[in-house]
Amino acid sequence: MSPKPKPKEDPILVSVDFSPHSERALLWGVDLAEVLKAPLVVLHIVRDPGETLGYYSVKGGKKQLKKREDVASDMLDQFMRKIIKKRPEETALEAADTSLVVGLPVNRVLETAEKMIVMGSQGRTGLAHMLLGSNAENIVHLSPVPVTIVKTKKTEINPARRE
Repeated sequence: MSPKPKPKEDPILVSVDFSPHSERALLWGVDLAEVLKAPLVVLHIVRDPGETLGYYSVKGGKKQLKKREDVASDMLDQFMRKIIKKRPEETALEAADTSLVVGLPVNRVLETAEKMIVMGSQGRTGLAHMLLGSNAENIVHLSPVPVTIVKTKKTEINPARRE
């Protein structure tokens, strides 16, 4: 009888939107993946366009239209290169899988998560929170796996601003 192959470790999922909040969440997720010796999946969700056209106008020599997913994929690649440049010593970051999906953020994060979710939060309050809700809050309430919400200080987003 041959030995059973070791099951692959479930990855830590980090949801990113390319903001300073998600950059900090990704770095937190990298540290967590290193400690837990777990793989890392970096997820970006392109909002479901519904009835709108799924194209962006792109600057360049000629005005051109590109599919929303293609633009988001390029942005995800640039975001990852930027973070890897900041932390080149992180093996979990270099080995991370990236995933781009279309849909509603809360649904897609919950469908994708297997072990743990790490995400940044803008921490909206007041009227903005009431009108827009909070993806992070909904994920925390609905997730069957642990969720870590990483906050960013205002001075980290805008260094000129003093708290």
